[in-house]
Amino acid sequence: MKAPFHQIQSKASEKKKAILVGVQLPQSGPLSPAISLDELEGLATTANYHPVAELSQKLSSINPKTFLGSGKVEELHQAVKHHQPEAVIFDAELSPGQTRNLENIFECRVIDRSWLILEIFNDHANTREAKTQVELARLKYALPRLTRMWGHLSRQRGGIGLRDVGETQIQLDRRLIRNEITKLERKLKLIDKEKKTQRKSRRGIYRVALVGYTNVGKSTLMNLLTGSDTRVEDKLFATLDATIRKIKKNFPYPVLLADTVGLIDKLPHDLVASFKSTLDEVREADLLIKLVDFSHPNYKRQMETVEEVLSEMGAQAIDSLLVFNKTDRIDDPEVSANAQQLNPQAVFVSCKTGDGIDRLQKEIIRCYENRLTPYTLKLDYYQANLISDIRKQAIIVKEDYQDDRIILSLRLPPEGKARLKKLLLQKNSSAAL
Repeated sequence: MKAPFHQIQSKASEKKKAILVGVQLPQSGPLSPAISLDELEGLATTANYHPVAELSQKLSSINPKTFLGSGKVEELHQAVKHHQPEAVIFDAELSPGQTRNLENIFECRVIDRSWLILEIFNDHANTREAKTQVELARLKYALPRLTRMWGHLSRQRGGIGLRDVGETQIQLDRRLIRNEITKLERKLKLIDKEKKTQRKSRRGIYRVALVGYTNVGKSTLMNLLTGSDTRVEDKLFATLDATIRKIKKNFPYPVLLADTVGLIDKLPHDLVASFKSTLDEVREADLLIKLVDFSHPNYKRQMETVEEVLSEMGAQAIDSLLVFNKTDRIDDPEVSANAQQLNPQAVFVSCKTGDGIDRLQKEIIRCYENRLTPYTLKLDYYQANLISDIRKQAIIVKEDYQDDRIILSLRLPPEGKARLKKLLLQKNSSAAL
């Protein structure tokens, strides 16, 4: 049975019109085309498109020439004639040949999910690092699609080395893009070197990274825990750069919190590779807070996506806390009870109301203290003035003042013993280590 063609109402008439195409393949799993199309609509709106219609189809196999079957392509062609959109957006990755064939049929732009995400990242990139990362991913994506993508690149804001390139120059040498890719890769290596130096200076401090699907509330939680004013928008991929702040509120230990770029299903591989230095904040964290939008109808699939990307990054073995956010939007207590039963170790919070934040803080402290190891330090009385400096390097559990010496029972973080020994040597101490 043919899927009906649905009209979409929107007030954003000034945006570029687009028709959305959702597909369900055998390997797509249980994700319904409706939920997938909802997410595609959110992506399109974020990228400044105005979805005017949508079509979905369940496919048993992919047509190598047009992705969709001939009947569905004709149905889509009629919709294009009727709506006159600037673009047809597919919720899948198209091959260069499929894109070219469909553009010839529809006589308008055809873009896939990967390029749509790249457009959003391009629009939201503000720093030198983010702009370089996004441009590298865009060029790597565009290279095999050069025949039709060249004009698209020229019309996108922030293109490096590609401004004023028009459709009449489609056949320009591919070496130009390859040269740009080489330059950007060199630039990112320098940026990555700078970032590694910065991370090295923070090595002695407990580091926590926020990870999760895009738009789950990471930046809002960051602001709650640190008192900072990180940009918060109800928009996909509002944050691209890793923001690092010290947790100040009710924390007995120095803890750094990093807000990282949001993840999403079918994130372009080149984008993950380009954002290496940003995502290294995740790889090198001591603790991951996996934030989930509990109110989202497809939150379980989003959790799976986050785990898949973390596995791809090699970060699946890092200690983690599962945190369900937006509990204020859950009206059915049975839904909450079932989720808590299935995830007994999880923390349930509302960043909007502040519910559960105190427990989350206690859990972060517990995770920090689990990494500490017991240690005994003996000091002579003339070394008592060192105790205030020792407190900065370790937790003093007990101070035992005996007749001839002071015995400190300590708990040290990883590498704490080496730092403590260095401190005592700097103070010309003869304490027994």
